[in-house]
Amino acid sequence: MGPAFIVPINMQIKLQQVFPNFLEENKISQSGIWKKEIVFNPQEQVEIIAPSGSGKTSLVHFLYGLRNDYSGQILYDEKAINQFNAEDFSTYRQTYLSVVFQDLRLFGDQTVRQNLEIKRLLQPYHHHSPIEMMAARLGIQNKLDKPCKTCSYGEQQRIAIIRSLLQPFEFLLLDEPFSHLDENNRKKAMQLIEEEAAMRKAAILLADLKPIEYFNADKKIFL
Repeated sequence: MGPAFIVPINMQIKLQQVFPNFLEENKISQSGIWKKEIVFNPQEQVEIIAPSGSGKTSLVHFLYGLRNDYSGQILYDEKAINQFNAEDFSTYRQTYLSVVFQDLRLFGDQTVRQNLEIKRLLQPYHHHSPIEMMAARLGIQNKLDKPCKTCSYGEQQRIAIIRSLLQPFEFLLLDEPFSHLDENNRKKAMQLIEEEAAMRKAAILLADLKPIEYFNADKKIFL
């Protein structure tokens, strides 16, 4: 049986008075997101600037539906996600939401190519595999047939970024995606991300510790 609803095109994400149940009140009261009415719109590029301990990674997990230890409501197109079942989330994650986690979540014993092909084959976006092209642009083409666990953390970040771009999405969630990259590789990765988001007319929500000057954000929010 399919999901109980038809997933719309050009989805919108709303936060209604959301805040982590575990976060200190002074951090909640100073936030530009917690306990606020926030709307993330289609094709919007949003930079979320979040110092350590403000709930940045928790926010990404809340938005992706991995955790529910918060108060308030998160809605995908007016549908409260705390009412979703596993099949509902699967539908959105395959087609409408993609993510780069801070802890990356790669399969260490599998090759880089296998990590990427798994994602691409589950729900392809491109007619032909762009893996070689993307790997070359981010300087990891010589790693494609190496086990992921033999790659540096910076290389693994680039692998996770490419993986996130191989599926359809209307929202791309990024949690400190460039923390182990040098300036040159950060700019290359950001350019690739923005190109792929533009191709899909998708929104980008990028959460990081400090502003990223080469991210063409429509708005900045301090968490």
